[in-house]
Amino acid sequence: MKEDLLHYIWGQKKLHGRQLTSTANEAIRIKAPGVPNQYAGPDFFNARVEIGSQAWVGNVEIHLKSSDWYAHHHEIDPNYNNVILHVVWEDDISVFRKDGSQICTLELKKYVSEALLSGYQDLLENAKPKFINCEKDLGGIDAFLVDNWLHRLYIERLEQKSNFIFKLLQESNNDWEGVLFTLLAKNFGTKVNGDYFLQRAQKLDFSVVRKTSDEVEQLESLLLGHFGLLEGIDCMDQYFIRLKKEYQYLARKFELSPVLSRPEFYGLRPPNFPTIRVSQLSHLYAKQPNVFAHLMELEQLEDFYRAFDVGVGPYWKNHFTFGKLSKESPKKLTKNFIDLLIVNTVVPLKFCYAKHLGKDINENLIAMVLQIPTEKNAIMDGFGNLGSPTKNALESQAKIQLYTQYCSKNKCLQCALGVHLLNRNT
Repeated sequence: MKEDLLHYIWGQKKLHGRQLTSTANEAIRIKAPGVPNQYAGPDFFNARVEIGSQAWVGNVEIHLKSSDWYAHHHEIDPNYNNVILHVVWEDDISVFRKDGSQICTLELKKYVSEALLSGYQDLLENAKPKFINCEKDLGGIDAFLVDNWLHRLYIERLEQKSNFIFKLLQESNNDWEGVLFTLLAKNFGTKVNGDYFLQRAQKLDFSVVRKTSDEVEQLESLLLGHFGLLEGIDCMDQYFIRLKKEYQYLARKFELSPVLSRPEFYGLRPPNFPTIRVSQLSHLYAKQPNVFAHLMELEQLEDFYRAFDVGVGPYWKNHFTFGKLSKESPKKLTKNFIDLLIVNTVVPLKFCYAKHLGKDINENLIAMVLQIPTEKNAIMDGFGNLGSPTKNALESQAKIQLYTQYCSKNKCLQCALGVHLLNRNT
């Protein structure tokens, strides 16, 4: 028995209409299960139950065993003073509140059908999936239910990203331009160097970027140096020498944090080398110093493509790394890369900024993301192999949320599709 099944039984009203009895032989009638709590504290808020002849309104706590109440130290936690019912699989000890009053306990194991247990075991324990637990049944779920759940998951993913964005905003003293730069740096770092670029961007006061963005070579020297791309290199190119000298000057002037490591090149295709990505990022800010204000004004997808229509400086047109010539090319941001920037940076930031202003632009953002092609990765391949093709970026982001936050964590009973399958079979 796992606790998530008990949450499912309680939250999905599987006990409503049943003649229930507490472990103290009091009649229990459930009027409302309450609201699930996603944070610290009791599992369900504002439940309504009748115990004996008394109506109660309060919170419900769920455990596998009654003794878990003490194992989790709820008896000394004031957050649990308003628990009116303790729902457990097995009652092994009497439970009391902090004030010494006993809490009514409902033991579930005598009320749960074999069909429900069997369905749960088939979904989570007997599936032996190659990809996800419900892979054998996914194709038979009604398309409307799937589409509705994916839309909810996409908003959930935006909300999750917004928590990180508002954290960055607080750390930057509400500098929206600085937050955008930090997020762009992470995405320009790609999957391999994203975390490294994020950490370095957080150590760079955005005011320094503002003060150097008028001269693209100075900005490029700042970013290449700050991201560790001018260290440990034996190169006699005049461009490299100028950049190195300029960065040393800027580091002293602005008291920049020391560089203790370098980004990775190994395993990357040359267009994704950090040198190229930093040059492109530099030219984006040289082209439009007030990038945040500009992007927040845009609404049409084509306008965003034009905003990110940037390439590299003259040196990088025939180099991927310092000192090594390559075939000349403009090395502009590709449409696929711009799509990733829009999906992972622009849309979440516009979502947060609208929330900050008290506006609701969710429909506009969804309409735009629906126009962007799906990203390609192993998760999309996995769903595609199950007969669930991904049509656009909204669905790909939603499926990433589905796989990472539900499927891979076996949270099937918190997933609308898992709940549907279990309800269908019981």
